[in-house]
Amino acid sequence: MTDIGLLYDKKVTCPICTIKFITKKVRSSKLKLIKRDEDFLSHYEGENPLKYSIFVCPNCGYAAPENRFDKVGKREKEIVYKEITSKWNKRDYGGVRTIDEAIESYKLAIYIGQLLGYKKIELGSLCLNLAWLYRIKGNGDEELRFLKITKDLYEAGYYNESLMDTNMDELRLGYLIGEISRRIGEREESLKWFNSVLSNPGINSNPMLENMAREQWRTAREG
Repeated sequence: MTDIGLLYDKKVTCPICTIKFITKKVRSSKLKLIKRDEDFLSHYEGENPLKYSIFVCPNCGYAAPENRFDKVGKREKEIVYKEITSKWNKRDYGGVRTIDEAIESYKLAIYIGQLLGYKKIELGSLCLNLAWLYRIKGNGDEELRFLKITKDLYEAGYYNESLMDTNMDELRLGYLIGEISRRIGEREESLKWFNSVLSNPGINSNPMLENMAREQWRTAREG
């Protein structure tokens, strides 16, 4: 059962159709962390903010992460109108979200991200969040499917994209690819990525990540 005091209403203006709508957010001051998984999924008492980080316009169907929601130009608006709004059955994700509604909101945001040409790393992070939601739900098969997609996107981003304007640096991205590889059963790949992180001169400035990489390298090696 959701503690309503954990949530508050945020007023949002859709940059596509200019309709104003309300969406729920979690009060960060009231969050109580239970544990954090090795791939950075945080588990909380009560609601998880992960469920509410995608804004969905109930009128036109435009969906994006909060930090990406307003970053649209004329071309993007035209794509959303043509590919999303024209087929949209109006529905509202602005209330208390079930885990399945959160999953739907992410799938919509990922589809729109593909249409609008998001960076591979951005799409990878959305897919990782979706895998996390499936983990919270207890659906291991779908979690595994989206972890594999995340790994492919992150690798493509690592080799072909700039990390500017992403929430990622080379060490964190390399570590995540290693940990995701471990979770999907690709042991040799996992060891390779953890080794590359541990041999990077920059790791000395991030002792927490260094410890995590060493620990997960050992876990991967022990199978």
